[in-house]
Amino acid sequence: MFGKGILRGLATTARHFVETYIDDVKRIPSRYAFDRRLIKQPLDEEGIFTIQYPEEKRVLPEHFRYVPMLLFDVETGEDRCTACGICAKVCPPQCIWIVRDKDEKGKPVPRAAEFYIDISICMGCGFCAEFCPFDAIKMNHDYEIAVYNRYPDLVLDKDELTVPTTYYAQLYPTAWEREEKAREEERKKKEARAKAAAAKKAAAAKKAAAEKK
Repeated sequence: MFGKGILRGLATTARHFVETYIDDVKRIPSRYAFDRRLIKQPLDEEGIFTIQYPEEKRVLPEHFRYVPMLLFDVETGEDRCTACGICAKVCPPQCIWIVRDKDEKGKPVPRAAEFYIDISICMGCGFCAEFCPFDAIKMNHDYEIAVYNRYPDLVLDKDELTVPTTYYAQLYPTAWEREEKAREEERKKKEARAKAAAAKKAAAAKKAAAEKK
């Protein structure tokens, strides 16, 4: 029994070994020569299983998440974050710290003066992105964050976390398109409400003028 099991295991290993080189021969010139690229590995892959990292990298799925990032709205020229603190409250490992900005009179304003995330304890759960009411925080695809010193290199500040919305659109094209449609619909609703309010106000003014006469 044990002998047959060992032979079957060796046969499976040999089959994958041969299929790997057959798959490589199909790609002329060989992928090991100079062709370095992003590689897809579907579940039904029969040949190559080992990726020559870092020259070759896997294609990440759109919904892959690693560490959070803050969005800078290119259209408005402002950060989306309002320093509401919801992300810090829902964060399970409590790795987010926010300091709200103040104006020249010392009055708090809806803007973050400081924003820190300790990614050494970040779980990558995505709760911060899920609960953010302003779509100001999303999950990044950048997983190459190896450093020599945990502190302070793994405590990212606002400048290190902030990326433009165009970068987010490249990482999440489907989600970006869906969110843009939702924002466009919301803008249309606001315009419709504003027009209705203006028409109502004009009608009330016209009625009041008629009553005076």
